[in-house]
Amino acid sequence: MLESINHTAQYIKSRIGDFEPEVGIILGTGLGGLVTEIEVEKQLMYSNIPDFPISTLEFHSGKLIFGTLGGKKVVAMQGRLHYYEGYNMQQITFPVRVMKMLGIKTLFVSNASGALNPDFRKGDLMVIEDHINLQPMNPLIGRNDSDLGPRFPDMSEPYKYDLINKGLSIAKANNITCHKGVYVAVTGPNLETRAEYKYLRIIGGDAVGMSTVPEVIVANHMGLPVFAISVLTDEGFPEQLKPVSVEEILAVATAAEPKLTLILKELIAGL
Repeated sequence: MLESINHTAQYIKSRIGDFEPEVGIILGTGLGGLVTEIEVEKQLMYSNIPDFPISTLEFHSGKLIFGTLGGKKVVAMQGRLHYYEGYNMQQITFPVRVMKMLGIKTLFVSNASGALNPDFRKGDLMVIEDHINLQPMNPLIGRNDSDLGPRFPDMSEPYKYDLINKGLSIAKANNITCHKGVYVAVTGPNLETRAEYKYLRIIGGDAVGMSTVPEVIVANHMGLPVFAISVLTDEGFPEQLKPVSVEEILAVATAAEPKLTLILKELIAGL
């Protein structure tokens, strides 16, 4: 795997010249608009990058964006990969490893998720302080390469406390409703049943989604600090559960995106 990572990173470097990103960003479902805030220097389609997995979702663009945001050099994934698309965990997290090889020092992750905490509402934001992994595979299974990270990486602080606190402070200063909570990762692609929502809340979840955790595990494996934030696009409250469509989820994510963008931009500027 290390050979493939290095091969991909070298190809990208040949296309972006002396540009060295210090921040990596993964943009979730319906949240690609942050790119409009980036002073773009270079764009690469996933399909043109050797060994790079291609997003199969029609609402994920599938581009690596290189440019400046908040005065920092960034590389942003406009379109992420999911287990339910048929990729294995090593493929899903391959871009994180490549971004690390390109020079990033911090990883920022966004996603769209469903609210489990009855005090939360759709359209709110939630900074992830911890997670519960219910996905069936782990990206670190298999032979460990010590050049990438340790065999048994510590996960006592998967999301950096200082970034969490700064993100919440930025939200408060801008009158943005932003909670702090635990994210539960499931496989998808179906949404949860009434009983499943109840179970996920009982075990400690505040929000549920189908991404993020594999990337965070690999980031921690490689020593990358992480900040992750969710847009709560629907409500998984068993007593008042209603049908929800992908179109509705995308609409809520799009409406909430300017708030998320403001928080990420100010956080990155303050690094």
